[in-house]
Amino acid sequence: MALKKDKQKVLGEVFDDERIKTFLAFEAPEGVNPDFHLLEKAYRGMNIENFDTFLTFFLESGHDISAQNPSGKTLLAIASEHRHGDEYVHALKKHGAT
Repeated sequence: MALKKDKQKVLGEVFDDERIKTFLAFEAPEGVNPDFHLLEKAYRGMNIENFDTFLTFFLESGHDISAQNPSGKTLLAIASEHRHGDEYVHALKKHGAT
């Protein structure tokens, strides 16, 4: 299934540290854990190298890497279910996700 042109993932884009840190500023919708929201946005919008860097900044800022979505799932649990999530699962575990 092809994504619409305006919905394509930017997996080939190289982010510098400042661009990666902009993902720490997203506001969560009402009812969504703010830390989970930030993790999910980064997971969906970054390649693995940028995501790994994001996790460092995320934790340095005092955020919870094991935050849960409204259904009680962590990003680690969600990424574990995705066919191409292995590298993200490894990065999350490396940074202490449970």
